[in-house]
Amino acid sequence: MNFSADSGVWGAMFGIPCIVADNFLKLATGDQLKVLVYLLRNSGRACSDEEISLNTGVPADCIADAVMFWQQANVLKESSPCSIQNSSIMSAPSAPVAVKPVADNLPKTDNPTPKPEVTARKRVNLTPSEISACMRDSAEITQLFKMAESCLGTLNHTQQNSLIWIYTYLGLKIEVIITLLSYCISIDKTNSSYIEKIAFSWSENEINTLEIAQEEVCRLNASHDFTSRIMKCFEMKRKPTTKQAERIAEWQSIGFNMELIHYAYEKTIEQIDKLNFEYINKILISWRDSGFATVTDVKNAEESFRDKKNNEASSTGDDFDVDKYKIFVNNF
Repeated sequence: MNFSADSGVWGAMFGIPCIVADNFLKLATGDQLKVLVYLLRNSGRACSDEEISLNTGVPADCIADAVMFWQQANVLKESSPCSIQNSSIMSAPSAPVAVKPVADNLPKTDNPTPKPEVTARKRVNLTPSEISACMRDSAEITQLFKMAESCLGTLNHTQQNSLIWIYTYLGLKIEVIITLLSYCISIDKTNSSYIEKIAFSWSENEINTLEIAQEEVCRLNASHDFTSRIMKCFEMKRKPTTKQAERIAEWQSIGFNMELIHYAYEKTIEQIDKLNFEYINKILISWRDSGFATVTDVKNAEESFRDKKNNEASSTGDDFDVDKYKIFVNNF
């Protein structure tokens, strides 16, 4: 298979499109960047995958995948495998589009110092006419809009810009984006900023196939359900804070059952008369380290402690040091 790049009016100039420098230095792999740079440098002539491999060090069987990546990003034309795409998304040399990039509007995290890779990423707000041009030039964008409208209804200008950014710059596949939209609808969070936040996370974690996306939705749903049960168990009237959410995720990961968590909550209220996640966590960790997996295990240990207290000469034969456990619970 042969590939070629035609730089048109660029002539003998060796240039890199701004869209690549602004948006793909982190998203693209080293192999993908090597293939693009080599094709741009050798514009005007056909380059076989063997030649590209020899001069870039990229395995020959990876060349086609690298080209496909730039096609999906609208940097290379799909109709002509390796010709530069002069669409409204990237400024064409002969007719530059005066689009002023604005800072990425992804929601800020609790970290006061933003990560360099996030701040370096640029976002272009396209005008309605530019969006129309995208739809005219890209059947995929048109298809994405139609499928998104079946989920969200008629798309507004902000939603259209958001979907183009997710598809073009983050590189998520159409079926993955629709899966993401369906999840956001299911939890009643369909504002563009939230959808973009999840999309960015999926892009960073390489969640970009239908199977992996469905697995991630199952995980998110399970996490959402577990958090809801914790809030009901603790009689919480507001959503957990970031630290509390991290602690809840940890309990879910460890595998603490809800009955045991509720019992730890009751012990906490008995001891300090208020909800305290760290207090509950230390009780749960103590029980886990002592081999207690259920409320029955804990109550049996408490019963053994009471028997031992009433008859100090007897021995429970339990490997668990009940005295240390009781001291821990009462003197937290």
